[in-house]
Amino acid sequence: MSEDLKDFHHYKGNDLTPAEKVERAFVQMIVDSPVTDDQRVSSKVWELKHSSGCCQIARILAQKRGLDIVIAEVSCLLHDIYVAVEGKGEQHAVLGAPMAEKLLNEIGGFSNGQITTIVKAIAEHSQKDDYSDDPYVELVKDVDVFDCSLYLGAENYYKLHKPAMLGHYIKRIQAVRRELGLSPEDTFRHE
Repeated sequence: MSEDLKDFHHYKGNDLTPAEKVERAFVQMIVDSPVTDDQRVSSKVWELKHSSGCCQIARILAQKRGLDIVIAEVSCLLHDIYVAVEGKGEQHAVLGAPMAEKLLNEIGGFSNGQITTIVKAIAEHSQKDDYSDDPYVELVKDVDVFDCSLYLGAENYYKLHKPAMLGHYIKRIQAVRRELGLSPEDTFRHE
């Protein structure tokens, strides 16, 4: 066996990358949050699934778009950090950005430029109707709505809670589906 061959760590041990340390810490933050599901806008299970799904989709879209994978995955993982930890959705993008910045500084291993890019993408991700020239801001917006579209009931949720934004959500979902070679007509998952 080669000396440089290393076993996969499953997020254990001291040899994690800064991005992996953020993933591990963020999952722990959700699990440890004292806010119970009946007090939250979304369940802890949803927050774990959504953040993980967004992280994985970000890795794929970052490759397709020629973006830095670490910035993409961390931005998308942490985009709802305020909702995940505090359980509240109001102003969660703006309120979550400083929480993400604090976590990144505590973990270490990120440059000031990376942190600035990640924090900006998180702060602006809720403005789905505002199209930015910043590719990371756009990535987080696209990944967020695309991941949600893969769950049953997302379309009805948007119709009930975000009717004015529905057209922007559909436009983004269809664009990502085209980008991934999927039918844009299957915008939302149905049974």
